[in-house]
Amino acid sequence: MSFNEVYITGTSCYFPNDPVSNDEMEEFLGFINKSPSKSKRIVLRNNGIKRRFYALTRQGKPTHTNAQMTAEAIRGLFNHDSSKLKSIELLACGTSSPDQMMPSHAVMVHGELPETNAIEVVSPSGVCCAGMHAFKYAYLCVKTGDVNNAVATGSERFSGVLRSEIFEDEAQKLRQLEENPYIGFEKEFLRWMLSDGAAAFLISNKKNENGFSFRVEWIDGVSYANAMEACMYMGSEKMKDGSLKGFMDFSPEELISKSVFSIKQDVKLLGENIVPLGGLKLKALFEEKNLKPEEVDYFLPHMSSEFFKSKIYEQLQKNETPIPYDKWVVNLDSLGNVGAGSVYFMVDELFKSNKLKKGQKILLLVPESSRFSYMYALLTVC
Repeated sequence: MSFNEVYITGTSCYFPNDPVSNDEMEEFLGFINKSPSKSKRIVLRNNGIKRRFYALTRQGKPTHTNAQMTAEAIRGLFNHDSSKLKSIELLACGTSSPDQMMPSHAVMVHGELPETNAIEVVSPSGVCCAGMHAFKYAYLCVKTGDVNNAVATGSERFSGVLRSEIFEDEAQKLRQLEENPYIGFEKEFLRWMLSDGAAAFLISNKKNENGFSFRVEWIDGVSYANAMEACMYMGSEKMKDGSLKGFMDFSPEELISKSVFSIKQDVKLLGENIVPLGGLKLKALFEEKNLKPEEVDYFLPHMSSEFFKSKIYEQLQKNETPIPYDKWVVNLDSLGNVGAGSVYFMVDELFKSNKLKKGQKILLLVPESSRFSYMYALLTVC
């Protein structure tokens, strides 16, 4: 059986409202205990983020849903020509912050696109890897000939769970923050890291007649949940034995008093494992795919914080697969961490740049700390 070549022939992104600077953040998210955060400066220094986007007004009122932002990113693929939306054959939408638990995120996005036809939709769940899972599903469907084209998306709307009322009872840990940057990866850290936005890929079995396309060489992934306990979680609490107690097993009062629906992180697990485990599979892929590090022209690593940049670089060196910084494409500082959408934004930036030459290779790396999952992909400019 022969398989189709698969290409990314278009990219698009959508951000709600104007960018929010570091100084403005609490105007949108609110003040905890009516006081400016004492840890904000330290956390921002470690994560390196200078601005981000919120689907909120300055008074903290929502302006967009996740589904609405995603639909706008999809429209951008077709220059907002509604007639062209009818050509979409498959829609795969990944997010870790859907607007509701049911219906699924992808059908809600489809519902925001009345211009489209009745098509197959799929909603991969997860955290940062969810966008890559959507990408892989779309890629495989095009590759096998199930469809001729597909749209894959990655998006987040975290701002609604970063509002101050969620964190009113959370203690500040400035002294610990000063002593150990990893402690910043607890509840309040996430307020200064996460950003809203949506992005989309148009995926086809035919490359563009004019301009560049990205041929998808392969997409691969791995989960270490068989050996690792949960590290980042929401809608649950971590028990002493490492298991998670889900929200359905709490009383209504506990859901509020324990801020069960806030995003939490086991910072010790994160610091010890997120980079080394990601390096294991990447080293294996270099060998399995017969890929040499010097053949990589652009390296797009998703990072939750600039703090990890040197750690990833050192791990690449340790694995004897070094990739110098001048080949890295990272826009965390200007966009914030958009979770499942972040790698899409990096690809979009490169796709629309004037740097590209045919034959160049682009390596994607997306780690997910929730229970240590990773996705990787290789693209070729054509």
